[in-house]
Amino acid sequence: MELRLNKITQMIDDFSNQRDWSQFHSPKNLAVSISIEANELLECFQWTDPSVKAVDDDEELRQKIQDELADVLIYVLRTCSVLGFDPLEVINKKLRVNEQKYPVHLAKGTSSKYDQLSRDGVE
Repeated sequence: MELRLNKITQMIDDFSNQRDWSQFHSPKNLAVSISIEANELLECFQWTDPSVKAVDDDEELRQKIQDELADVLIYVLRTCSVLGFDPLEVINKKLRVNEQKYPVHLAKGTSSKYDQLSRDGVE
């Protein structure tokens, strides 16, 4: 998996470099682009709340969601590359932090934020 991720990141970097777009890829501009694309993903669900099955059954919606997810992921990987971050290491580190913030015995079955878990009477 890591090899494939490295290859895809290199493809994204090559695509950007061939077009001389690195000059525009400041950390702020890339973060803004992630946000814009994430909001375009949200547009797929505006005024609806489809189930997983409904998405599975709607090929046009599935394709639109995939396209927007790809845009978000491309910008995320480009940001990691520009800043010299290993995306898998970043994810692993954050998962370890979240394991501490959301212990199973407190977080299971609730959507409460970590600082509200014990106050919700979920101990």
